[in-house]
Amino acid sequence: MTPAVTAAVLLAAVTHASWNAIAHKITDKLTGFTLIAGGGLLIGLAMAPFAALPARGAWPYLLISAAIHVVYYALLMKSFRLGDFGQAYPIARGTAPLVVTVLAAVFAHEVPDGWAAAGVAVSCAGLTGVALWGLRGRRPDWAAIGAALATGLAIAAYTVLDGLGVRASGSSLGYIAWLMAIQGVVIPAYAVWHWRGRTDAQLRPYAAVGLLGAALSVAAYALVLWAQTKAELAPIAALRESSVKRCSCSNNLAGKGAGRRVSAEAWAF
Repeated sequence: MTPAVTAAVLLAAVTHASWNAIAHKITDKLTGFTLIAGGGLLIGLAMAPFAALPARGAWPYLLISAAIHVVYYALLMKSFRLGDFGQAYPIARGTAPLVVTVLAAVFAHEVPDGWAAAGVAVSCAGLTGVALWGLRGRRPDWAAIGAALATGLAIAAYTVLDGLGVRASGSSLGYIAWLMAIQGVVIPAYAVWHWRGRTDAQLRPYAAVGLLGAALSVAAYALVLWAQTKAELAPIAALRESSVKRCSCSNNLAGKGAGRRVSAEAWAF
């Protein structure tokens, strides 16, 4: 991995962590996901006319990835209702690079060398340590852990699909634009149906911070997609998860005495 690619992925991690830091302001998670997805939809549609249309071979990857992103959001919202997912979420992010390593070896024929494999292992071990530290003194919430593992599989699946898709697209900018535009339809459509006439009142108080979060989310993932055209998938996936460790450390400090829910909301996106 070149210094430029490493810098891009680290910048993506910082950008992702920055959004997590402001996610506390959106207390209702459906509202947060609606603003993120809807903002991504608007940004994608605005970018699409100025970017090359992805090549035909990229579209199967793009469409399946968009569907898995929606499943990922649904798993997160389901997990928040379990009440203790904040401590289990590092498991999701920690298992993803391991699964990406296996999937990339099978489908992209990328077998990491010793140093890359060691980096993936260290990253996953660090995230697992964060999860175990958060669970100290309490019985594990197996339902939340199961949701975390399912979420990790979803993360790994869309990571590999997008890595293969963006390489086949011929345009990382075009790929991110259409990915955001397509995946951004479902959650807002569900929210409009769910709220039934209360959509404006539900979204208005958080619109500014939500759209800022959407911009940061798109920027972070665009950097990751560009990096995936330049380097192997597994090391990028592992390096990207450094954002979770930044968020988890700060939120563990902030959450002392504030209950479990603080951490759960901190890793919303």
